[in-house]
Amino acid sequence: MGQRVVGHYGWRTHTIGRREQDGGRGFKAAYVLQDTAGLPASAGVGILGMPGMTAYFGTIDYLQPKSGETLVVNAAAGAVGSVVGQIGKLLGCRVIGYAGDDEKLAWLKNELKFDHVFNYKKVDLAQSLKEAAPKGVDCFFDNVGGTFAVTVMQQMNPLGRVCCCGAIASYNATQASMIPDVFQFINGNELIIRGFMASRTYKNWPAGLEQMRKWIKEGKVKFRETVVDGFDHMPQGFIDLLAGKNFGKMVVKI
Repeated sequence: MGQRVVGHYGWRTHTIGRREQDGGRGFKAAYVLQDTAGLPASAGVGILGMPGMTAYFGTIDYLQPKSGETLVVNAAAGAVGSVVGQIGKLLGCRVIGYAGDDEKLAWLKNELKFDHVFNYKKVDLAQSLKEAAPKGVDCFFDNVGGTFAVTVMQQMNPLGRVCCCGAIASYNATQASMIPDVFQFINGNELIIRGFMASRTYKNWPAGLEQMRKWIKEGKVKFRETVVDGFDHMPQGFIDLLAGKNFGKMVVKI
């Protein structure tokens, strides 16, 4: 009694379920929230939940970055991207982040210590990459897709790795986009590209959560939340999320 539970049931005031029940996409419908390292309980759906584990396993298991390599992440101020960049720094990478707001860029640069940050709305993406990564890109954590992803792939090094985690550019698209053929870059540079679903690593979450808690306690990983107060404001919160108005995890407080 009294334990907090993370559940994949949707928005409800009450529900009845079994711990072993399938919650879809390989997740259990519910699990007991473990130690949140002295952080708010909302961390259980953010840095110590699916977004944090997406960043952890997507970076470490899929990208497998090595010290001295260059890592690029877009949507870099979001719940996933901000953690990807910090893990890259911990592993000795040069980290380049892209976001669409100058205040976000200041946070990424000054607080999270990204090496280079750019407002994708204000720069030429290809030129900014040439300047920040003159020797090419080794690891690319993609949350956006579309022409952004194509442009980065064009400047990747042989045997570069790409983790395809999201496709924000197409979520609300009203018409099909025409983008350049990427296969010449994939084949020519022998790029390793994998789609990522957090459920694939679900059974390994305990180890990832333990490491994440350790980094947080040591001050090596920081996070932010954008809190929407009141269930009635949830639709606007979701719209703002897709519009990129959030720092870190978007949370609705009941």
